[in-house]
Amino acid sequence: MTGENTFSPSDQVFSANSNLHITIQEGSQNSEQLLENENNDLENDCEQLFEIEGNEPESERDDTSDQLFDIQSNDHENDRGDINEHLFEIEGNDHESSRDDRTIIDYQNGGSQEKAYPPPVVGLEFDSYDDAYNYYNCYAKELGFAIRVKSSWTKRNSKEKRGAVLCCNCEGFKTIKEANSRKKETRTGCLAMIRLRLVESNRWRVDEVKLEHNHLFDPERAQNSKSHKRMDSGAKRKMEPTVDVEVRTIKLYRTPVVDAVGYGSSNSNEGETNNHVDRSKRLKLKNGDARAIYKYFCRVQLTDPNFFYVIDLNDEGYLRNVFWIDSRSRAAYNYFGDVVSFETTCLSNNYAIPLVAFVGVNHHGQTILLGCGLLADETLETYIWLFRAWLTCMSGRPPQTIITNQCKAMQSALAEVFPRAHHRLSSSHVMQSILENMGAIQEYEAFQMILSRTVCDSIKVDEFELAWEHMIQRFGIRDHEFIQTLYDDRERWVPVYSKDTVFAVMPNFQKGESTNPFFDGYVHQQTSLEEFLDVYDVVLEKKRQEEARNDFESRELTPMLRTRCYYELQLSKFYTKDVFIKFQDEVVMMSSCFSITQVHTNGPIVTYMIKEREGEEIMRDNNRNFEVMYDKAGAEIRCMCSCFNLNGYLCRHALCILNYNGVEEIPFQYILSRWRKDFKRLYVPDLVSNNVDITNPVQWFDHLYRRAMQVVQEGMISQDNYMVSWQAFKESLNKVRLVADKNV
Repeated sequence: MTGENTFSPSDQVFSANSNLHITIQEGSQNSEQLLENENNDLENDCEQLFEIEGNEPESERDDTSDQLFDIQSNDHENDRGDINEHLFEIEGNDHESSRDDRTIIDYQNGGSQEKAYPPPVVGLEFDSYDDAYNYYNCYAKELGFAIRVKSSWTKRNSKEKRGAVLCCNCEGFKTIKEANSRKKETRTGCLAMIRLRLVESNRWRVDEVKLEHNHLFDPERAQNSKSHKRMDSGAKRKMEPTVDVEVRTIKLYRTPVVDAVGYGSSNSNEGETNNHVDRSKRLKLKNGDARAIYKYFCRVQLTDPNFFYVIDLNDEGYLRNVFWIDSRSRAAYNYFGDVVSFETTCLSNNYAIPLVAFVGVNHHGQTILLGCGLLADETLETYIWLFRAWLTCMSGRPPQTIITNQCKAMQSALAEVFPRAHHRLSSSHVMQSILENMGAIQEYEAFQMILSRTVCDSIKVDEFELAWEHMIQRFGIRDHEFIQTLYDDRERWVPVYSKDTVFAVMPNFQKGESTNPFFDGYVHQQTSLEEFLDVYDVVLEKKRQEEARNDFESRELTPMLRTRCYYELQLSKFYTKDVFIKFQDEVVMMSSCFSITQVHTNGPIVTYMIKEREGEEIMRDNNRNFEVMYDKAGAEIRCMCSCFNLNGYLCRHALCILNYNGVEEIPFQYILSRWRKDFKRLYVPDLVSNNVDITNPVQWFDHLYRRAMQVVQEGMISQDNYMVSWQAFKESLNKVRLVADKNV
C-alpha cells in the first residue's frame, strides 16, 4: 500500500525486507563485560561525564554505578574490543561538518568488525553510474574482494549507457584459450553481483543483488586489483546512495579522541576548566540520574540481547542526548512501522525530564513504543542525531508517514533524514493551538464548533477552502498572523489534503481527536528521571499484557453480529476484536446510504454517486453525496472519503457499491494483514546477515546466535512449533558433535 497509488492498495508494506542490512554490526552479549567494573580509582567519573546539576554527591558514596559507559572487558575479549568504548560519528550535510561530537554507542549481540559501507539492496539509487560503481567498489574493498564490469548496454544508436552488471572478479571460469596459460586460476564461478539500470530523472538504481560468495575473501589480493588501484581518493564521499530505505545512517569507529571517563577531548589543554561550557548544550541531570541510567541499561542488557542505546556527547565530553530501544520494539517496527507518531509532550510542556518517544499502533489499534530519547535541546542538529540513531537501529527502513507537532527544526530534520516519508502534523495539536490562541475571541464556542466542522468534515479541498474563508470572515481573523501561518501549512494537518497518504492506523487524524501520550498517567511535569525509569518497565509490561489479552479475546471469542450482511460475517473471521468493532459501524451505517447513480464509465471503471443521510431526520438538506470509483476487472474500489487510506478498512459507501455490483466477498487486498487476528509476528528483530567472513570466529558466534534466536522465536508460537524447534536443536547438536569427534 503506497500513498502514490491509493486506488491499488497492497499489503506489502508490512512485511520486513529480509535483504536489508545496516552498517552497524552488534556486539554479542557478555554479562561479565557488563559487570566487571570494580576499579575504585574511577570513583565519581560519571558526575564529571554528565555534569550532574543539583546537590554535590556525598564523597563517601560508592559511585561505581555512575561510571556509565566505562565498563572494561575481560582480557580474552580484547580481540573484539570494548563494546562500550565504540563511538560513532553521524555523517550529515555541510552544516554539520564542523561539529566534532562524540557519540557512544552500545549494542548487544552482534559483530565486531565494522563496515562503513552497507551491503547493496534492491532500490538503492545513485546520481550517476560512476557513483554506483564507486559505491560497490568501496563496499567490495572493505569486505575483501574486487569487482569488474561483467556487461553493460547502451541506448540504440547512442553511446549513452543504460545499464550494467558489476560482479565479483572471481565470477566465471577460464576460457578454453586461457586454460593452458600459466596464470594462476583466480575465478571460482562466484555469483555475487549487482545489476544497475538507468531510471527516470537520470538516476541509477540497483534492481538485482546477489550477496553470497563461494570463496574466501583475500583482502591483500583485492587491494592490488585494478578496480581498487584506480579508486579515486575522493570516491568515498561520492558513494553514499540516495536510498528508498535510507540504509546509510551511522558509521562506527574506535577512537581515542574521548577518554574512557568522558572528560572531553584529548586535545584540550590540561588544567583547563569546563566552566565555560554552554550548559544549554548538555542534558540536565539531577543527583542520582546518572546512576539510575547506568543501572537500568546494565540490567536490561543482561536480559535483552538486542537492547540498543546511543549516547551523544558534546565537544567537551558531556552528555547531550540519549536514545534507547528494546528488542520487542525493534521487532514490532518490522510489522507496524508504516505510520509513526513522534511524541514531544514532555519537551513542549517543560517537564522535568526531556523525554521523547516514537509510537506506533499494533493490530488491535493499541499504541506501542518504538523507542525513547532524552534530549538536551530542540535544535536541528539534535533532531537529526536522534532520527538517524533511530533509523539505524530500525535497519535503515524509514516509516511511510510520520506525525509530529509543529516545530520548524524538527520539520527540517525530518526532511533530511526521511526525505521520502510523508510528514504530517497532528490535527488535534494544531486545532488545540488554534483554540488556545483564539481564547479571547467572541462567540468562542461557536468558533470551536465551526473550526471542528471545517477541518474534520470537509471531504473535498474546495469544500474546505470555502468553509475556511467563511470562518475567518465571520470571526474577523483574516489578518491574524498565527491563523495565516497555519493556513499556509494546511496540507500537513488538514485531513482532506492527506487522503492520498496512507495512515491506516491513525483514525484520530481524520477526526481531529486528541490521543493520549504513550506514558500518559505515569509521567507528570515533576516526575524525575529515577521515578520514570522505575515505572518504565511497568508501563511496557502493562501494554504487553493488554496486547496478549486482546490476542486471546480476538482468537477465542466469537463477536456478536449486528446485521445480516455477509461482509460483517466475513471479516469477523479475520479482524481483531477492536478493529472489527470499528468496521462493524461501517456495515451498520450502510443502511443510511441510498440512491446509487452511475455517473461515468471508462472501460471497466465505473463512477457512482451515492447519497448518505446524515442524522435521524429524513431531510433533503441532511444528505451528502459521495463519489465512488469501481474497477470491475481489477476488483478495486475507491471512495472520495478515503476511509481505507485513513483507517485501513472499507467505508460504508464502498461496501454499498460492492453489494450493488453483486460482489459477495470483500476482495482480499482490502483485508490488511496488520488488522488480522491470525497475524503471526516475532519478538526479536531480524538482523541476520548472510554476509559473513568465514575466517572470523567472532562472526561465527554472532551469525549462529542470531539464527538460533529466530528459531527460538518461531518455536514459541505454538506447541507444535516448540516440539519441531526442540527436535531440530537436538539433531543439530548431535551432528555438530559427530563432526567434532571425527576431528579428534
